[in-house]
Amino acid sequence: MAERADGHDLVPISGLLSYRLSRTSSAMSRSAAVRYRRDFDVSLGEWRAIALIAADPTLTLNRLARRAGLDKAQMSRVVSRLTDRGLVNRTAGSGRTSQLALTAEGTRVYRGLITAANERDADFLAILTGEEARVLDRALDKLAEHALAVEESERAHPAAE
Repeated sequence: MAERADGHDLVPISGLLSYRLSRTSSAMSRSAAVRYRRDFDVSLGEWRAIALIAADPTLTLNRLARRAGLDKAQMSRVVSRLTDRGLVNRTAGSGRTSQLALTAEGTRVYRGLITAANERDADFLAILTGEEARVLDRALDKLAEHALAVEESERAHPAAE
């Protein structure tokens, strides 16, 4: 096995923090997707759009796409499906933008989804002690902040030729 600069063995992919977090996040998302499809007939992307619109009724499609981490075309398809199902309304905004809002039915579905999401969250947190949950919360905040700084730093460097 190769060595790191500090002289220790390099960690295989299965031991890398980013890989472990990604696998954990993926497993949690897959189980959420199964439940939300079964109980509410919405995809994970649709759930996220519904939840983000519920949290900020001033969202436009572009802002919603950025917050959800999807490109505008992907989010446009998600919003179109939600609009076709009567869960989201689009109203004309300034220029070519449209304001997004949940319909009464969308709000009803959101309440069921957010209840299920909170139940799932409590289930995952229940396996941790109070101290572990507090440490995890602080660690995730620190990792997220650092990940954004590293991303910014990586973007500032030109591609190798």
